[in-house]
Amino acid sequence: MHGVCGAIGCRVDSATAGASVRALVRIRVGHSPDPDDAFMYWALTTELVDTRGHEFEQVLGDIQTLNQWARAGRLEVTALSLAAYPFVQEDYALLPHGASIGSGYGPIVVARRELSRAELVEQEIVVPGAMTTAFLALRLVLDDFRCRELPFDEIPEEVASGRAEAGLLIHEGQLTFEDYGLVKILDLGEWWLLETGLPLPLGVNVVRRDLGDDVVCDVSAVLHDAIQCGLDNRAEALEYALEFGRGIDAAVADRFVSMYVNELTRDYGDEGRKAVTELLRRGEALGAFPEPVRIDWVR
Repeated sequence: MHGVCGAIGCRVDSATAGASVRALVRIRVGHSPDPDDAFMYWALTTELVDTRGHEFEQVLGDIQTLNQWARAGRLEVTALSLAAYPFVQEDYALLPHGASIGSGYGPIVVARRELSRAELVEQEIVVPGAMTTAFLALRLVLDDFRCRELPFDEIPEEVASGRAEAGLLIHEGQLTFEDYGLVKILDLGEWWLLETGLPLPLGVNVVRRDLGDDVVCDVSAVLHDAIQCGLDNRAEALEYALEFGRGIDAAVADRFVSMYVNELTRDYGDEGRKAVTELLRRGEALGAFPEPVRIDWVR
């Protein structure tokens, strides 16, 4: 029997946090049906993590759906595009772990042929959602461009078929695009690293403020422990994650998990937090958000 990880202390740095009332509650955790998210929460499907008496239920949805649900405050905890956080900051605070952050790699723009930056701006680009961080990052690169939203897993075929000239790929599409005969035009993680010297924060985990400080602390500790247990028991967690691979083989799943479940997932650290601040600051300057951003961490 594997051991469990220890608890971590935390608090919500905001006057809008709910009152500290301890209660044992059902915590719905929203995440994408992807290998990296599944890897992070494998331990919630086992008895390896002390849940502090709470009941945890995993709720699956693609990232654009999770972004929309968060705007309605539907789930107690959810994965979220960082670009969507300013839209839900009154209801949710950022957890200090569970992020998908890539250093020198990230979402990519693909096409059937090589395109210059000037040519790319003239094309309609199919994108996985206007609230995704990938879309925000592409706006930072190209400023204004024509786009059409499509579910992320339909984009490679949309471009390969000629129904679209270019597409913005997230998730495992970043690794499998060549299977569709496509070429990479732009890597947003690479661009961001050259532009800022920082990793690109894509997905974050947030917790609903109205749970109250004590429950938020419990939830943060449990999810931290789950991530740690996955990292400590990599082979077992990866085997579980493969169930969410949408047909990719074990080698591709392993590579994808390695890209997005790393030390910055365990904890942002100073570098990760600086990257979050920089991306949101640039998005704010672009006019991408409805109001000023207040970056608010659970700790």
